[in-house]
Amino acid sequence: MSFFKRLKESIASKTEAVTNVFKEGLTKTRTAFVEKVEDLISRRKKIDEDFYEELEEILIGADVGVNTVMTLVDELRAEVKKRRIEQPSELQPILTEKLIGLLKGDDESELRMAPPGQTTVILFVGVNGVGKTTTIGKLAHKFKSEGKSVLMAAGDTFRAGAIEQLEVWGSRVGVDVIKQSSGSDPAAVMFDAVQAAKQRKVDVLLCDTAGRLQNKSNLMEELNKIFRVIQREMPDAPHEVLLVLDATTGQNALSQAKLFGEKSGVSGLVLTKLDGTAKGGIVIAIRNEMNLPVKLVGLGEKMGDLQTFDSDQFVHALFAGLVGPQQEEESETAQ
Repeated sequence: MSFFKRLKESIASKTEAVTNVFKEGLTKTRTAFVEKVEDLISRRKKIDEDFYEELEEILIGADVGVNTVMTLVDELRAEVKKRRIEQPSELQPILTEKLIGLLKGDDESELRMAPPGQTTVILFVGVNGVGKTTTIGKLAHKFKSEGKSVLMAAGDTFRAGAIEQLEVWGSRVGVDVIKQSSGSDPAAVMFDAVQAAKQRKVDVLLCDTAGRLQNKSNLMEELNKIFRVIQREMPDAPHEVLLVLDATTGQNALSQAKLFGEKSGVSGLVLTKLDGTAKGGIVIAIRNEMNLPVKLVGLGEKMGDLQTFDSDQFVHALFAGLVGPQQEEESETAQ
């Protein structure tokens, strides 16, 4: 077997493995969303107001977002009129195409990294309970498995047990945690962490922050202070400010994204617990309504279930049941 053939098979095998992680992680959403759409298309004999209303209910129920749904259905109405479509089955490829279009976007989903030889600083923000610390631990594991040296900063000094929780993850993945005592100034912790990262010449510094309620202005002030301290010590940092959102909270996650996005310099989003919700349509809502890329998604409990968001993988995993043979072939070719 030639080198190129082996390489091609290796890439295909890796792609299939990642696609399977997405498929398994999106099972609940696929069952609640895609199967309902398929049922609607096969059950209805004509495209009328009842058809559109039921389609709207399914999409809103999957947390695609009211604004997004209204726009999408208006576009479908226009296409039906333009192409003189009468049978719901004829609408299926157009609906799929529109949904894929909403997910694609032009945003870069890869994490922004510092040039070789410099430390990449990634700051994590978000309210308590969304899975921030777990995400940091899993991302540390991901970077270490790629051969990078990693350091973590325990900047959530207010929540009881937050420092200890990060230390547990540090022990699990073999990464040191820079910390101070509970109740310390988070900006001081970040200063220590940046100094340690420079001295040790680590590749990646992952910074946890406090997550009190997003509507408390003092939290935003604290985040801005942390940001300034990091930037003073490393002018190009932080390279990413990632807002962690719990996908199971649906529209509440979208509200948090809007508020944090406006006030804390967020550069990208992490959606956790996608495997635990039937409302994975929130990914479509966020990508359509926010000028922020989804960078990472949590698709399960295992270490490797934190994945770089890939719209092709997401589409293939979620909409495979709706995609016709030709579209599915094109999707696979693209990968």
